Amino acid sequence: MCTLKGLLLAGLAAAAASFALPALAEGGDPDHYGFGTTPSPEELSRFFAIPPDGAGLPPGKGSHGEGEKVFAESCAACHGEKLEGIAKPQYLGDKLIGGRGTLASAAPVKTVESYWPYATTLFDYVKRAMPFNAPGSLTDDQVYSVVAYILGEANIIPKTETIDAHSLPQVRMPNRDGFFRDPRPELELYR
Repeated sequence: MCTLKGLLLAGLAAAAASFALPALAEGGDPDHYGFGTTPSPEELSRFFAIPPDGAGLPPGKGSHGEGEKVFAESCAACHGEKLEGIAKPQYLGDKLIGGRGTLASAAPVKTVESYWPYATTLFDYVKRAMPFNAPGSLTDDQVYSVVAYILGEANIIPKTETIDAHSLPQVRMPNRDGFFRDPRPELELYR
């Protein structure tokens, strides 16, 4: 007896085969199915991940003073005026600073200051995911500035320091040594 689900699955399999079989029959590459295009560098630039060494950080720079302004306009509604976090149900913005030395305690406080091992991760996260109501809407200079503001308020960098693609990877986060490499050797196969 045929079911609707079975018919749909059969239809999908037939559609996939109609794309794959002509390419294989013509001696084509099995990974080429005759549709799609190679993305341009501009299209790929929307997808990024900034590693600890800062590879791929965009040009630009930011200061604590500029970051304070951007934070007040775009971040404080969720994270609080003093980066203390907001626990109201409609916001639930995390606390961003404080908590050093609490991770091994009964009440750990996970913040940028206490938990994050690399400052480049902070740039990456803010650039892609913040502000919550308009992710990715901040310019690179605004992201550098917000990062400078957060790091300055956490006393990780001097509030007078300007950060950019060269200086950000050099920032030594307070808990950088609180992490260890995953010892499973098979993980190297996937990197």
